Parts: sequence; C-alpha cells; structure tokens
Amino acid sequence: MNQIRKVGTLTLGCKVNQYETDAVTEMLENAGYKMVPFEEEADVYIINTCSVTNVADKKSMKMIRRAKKKNPDAVIVAMGCFVQAKAEELENAESIDILIGNNKKKEIVSVLEEYFETHNKKTEVMDLFHTKDYEELSLKKQVEHTRAYIKVQDGCNQFCSYCIIPYTRGRARSRKKEQILEEIKSLGKEGYKEVVLTGIHLSSYGKDLEHTSLLDLIQEVSQIEEIKRIRLGSLEPNIITEEFVKALKDNEKFCPHFHLSLQSGCDETLKRMNRHYKAVDFKEKALLLRKYFDRPALTTDVIVGFPGETEEEFKATYEFLKDIQFYEMHVFKFSPRKGTRAESMENQVPEEIKNQRSAILIELGNKNKKAYETLFETEEKEILIEEEIEENEKTFLVGHTKRYIRYQVPKTDKTAVNEFYSFV
Repeated sequence: MNQIRKVGTLTLGCKVNQYETDAVTEMLENAGYKMVPFEEEADVYIINTCSVTNVADKKSMKMIRRAKKKNPDAVIVAMGCFVQAKAEELENAESIDILIGNNKKKEIVSVLEEYFETHNKKTEVMDLFHTKDYEELSLKKQVEHTRAYIKVQDGCNQFCSYCIIPYTRGRARSRKKEQILEEIKSLGKEGYKEVVLTGIHLSSYGKDLEHTSLLDLIQEVSQIEEIKRIRLGSLEPNIITEEFVKALKDNEKFCPHFHLSLQSGCDETLKRMNRHYKAVDFKEKALLLRKYFDRPALTTDVIVGFPGETEEEFKATYEFLKDIQFYEMHVFKFSPRKGTRAESMENQVPEEIKNQRSAILIELGNKNKKAYETLFETEEKEILIEEEIEENEKTFLVGHTKRYIRYQVPKTDKTAVNEFYSFV
C-alpha cells in the first residue's frame, strides 16, 4: 500500500457487532490504514450492519447511503447481518463497493487491497448453514477502557418464530477456550479489570466442543490474576441449574447480574414464539438465583404485541413481570421481520395497542428499577470507575457496582478512572 488511506467505521446493533468492528479496526491499523471518526471524510467507510428487525435493515441502508454522500469517491464496505440476509439484492446497490458477510470479516485487509488493484465490485458471503467453523477474531485493545467485551460464541439453533438471527449468523459455533483465555490474558496486561463474555447464543457455548462448557470457561477466566470481575451477556433460562448457580456463587470474581431472555410471561404466547420453556420454568430459575445470591440483579427482554397476543395474554405477562420484579426490563414492540414465521401469523396486533402495552410495561419497569436500587441506599457500595463527566461545572466519576447499578461520585484525589472506589 503506497499511500495511507483513511477509514471510518460505524457499528449498528449488538455488542458482538461492536467486538467484530473493533477486531477489524485493529487489523486495518496493523496493515497501515489510519482510522478516523465516521463523521469525517475518509477514503473507506465500513458499516457493520444489523438485520434484527426491518427497521434495522432500513437504518443499515440509510447509513450506507450517508457514507456515499459524504464522499462519493470513497470505497463503501457493507458487512455483517444485513449483508448476510440480503446479499443478492445488495449486489445491485450502486452505493456499495464491497459486501462482506459474517464469518468473512477477518479477510477485510486482503479484500480491500484486491479492490484497490482491480476496482471491481466484490462480494464475500458464504453459506453459514453449512459451516461449523468459528471465525477467529481477537483484540489487543477495545473502545472501552475498563470493561472488555469478549466474543466467545456465534450463531444460534433456537429458531424463535420472530427472529432472523439463525439465518444471518448460522448455526451455533463456539470459540476455542485456549484462544479466549489468551485474549483475556493479553487484555488484562493492558489494564482491563472487567470482562463480559458475550455471544449470539451464549448459553450454547461449548456444546460443539469437547470437554468444555460456559461454566468451565468462567472458572478458567477467574484464574487470570489481572481480571477482577466477570460478567455474562444474555442467557437462556435453561442454563440456570443448581450446579451452575452453586459454582458461580463460590466464584468471588463473578458479578451477580443475570440477563435472562424472557420475551413473554404467558405460556400461549411463548409457544407461538417457539421459546423452549414455560413461565413457571422461568420463575423457578429466578428463585434459584435468589436462593444462592444476595439480591442478584435480574434483567430481561420483553416483546409486546406479538401476533395473537390478546388482552388476557398481555395481562398474564404483566402479572408475571410484577411477580418476578426485574431490576431492568427492555421492552420491545413486536415488529414483523421478513423471512420469519411470525411475519405471516394471523391476528397481528394494531400499532396503537402495542404502544399502550409498551407504555404500561415501561412504567412498571421504572417502578421496579427504583425499588431495587433503593435496597442498597444505606449500604457500602464499590464501583469500577469507567469515565469522567462534567455536570453543572463539577467533575464526577461514573462507574457500576457488581450488580450493574450505575453511580456517579465527585472526583477526589483518591478517585481515578479504572480504579475501584467504595462509598456509602
């Protein structure tokens, strides 16, 4: 490469996408490219797309066009889930020069170099349904300076009726434990004290490997001296067993913060969603966590207005959520996703009713969040300080407790970013 080319990146969607963008960035920097903010003029724009909803598809396309408008001469690279789902359509899009699907992102440098030689439109998309290969990407540094997100798994075998992810990410595949541990050790030496193990379907980690599981991985990560906290991404309720919970309770570095994917508290709705549990099963898991952990932070996702959701079904979900008392609830209005079974289901719920139900659950969520945080008001708390902010001409430091409660404290001589700080 004779000249230094500038590259701007943009990430849409989940933490896995962000991890992959960071890995691509590191590869490009090592190859001599100069990274610049996406808002600035660049020679190459890379948009790591999302396709979880139709809205995500539209936003992905909008950001691709925005990049082309910013610099018509720039090379526009679209990669990720939107590309994987719509490769044939996007091959004709004039605003895109290079298409890179999932499991092909590690080839970014060679694909770009080939494009600069030939200037021929390039498509690198593979059939993920027929691969067991995990795309090995790794990082030496991340965007965040205190908490490192570690991608340990890709793909999903669940096939929920509303979800396109198994088609855009392929079947569940696990990253080799040795490579994960090597990366975390490296990040620990760079100063990171907290790691979050994440994946598309984290609960399936290790099922395609010999002699390993998510629990084994957690236990080995906890042996890395520099790492002081371990968190998990979203979990399926079925992974919460007595053995799993007991082992985590005895691990001093493990953070008692569990994001359990629920989606609905009504059995009839769960069945139409093709979720693999009933509401009573989920409740048993929540009670098990509370049996072994002192006031663990339980958070979840809920979809309102799923096709066929009657007023009675919604009320069942509301009462269930009220009973469980989650610390945080992420409420989503159902959006039909092209290519999924839910798109063609009967009795689609009107938008107005979705809005009403969403508002009701958000209000309940806010009430539960406040009640949970009140439990710790008079106790000593410890946060890992993540950033410094200015507010009303004063300087504060912001961080989270092990239960992921956010606090901001006045900056003093004894407080600094990436340090632990205790207070009442």
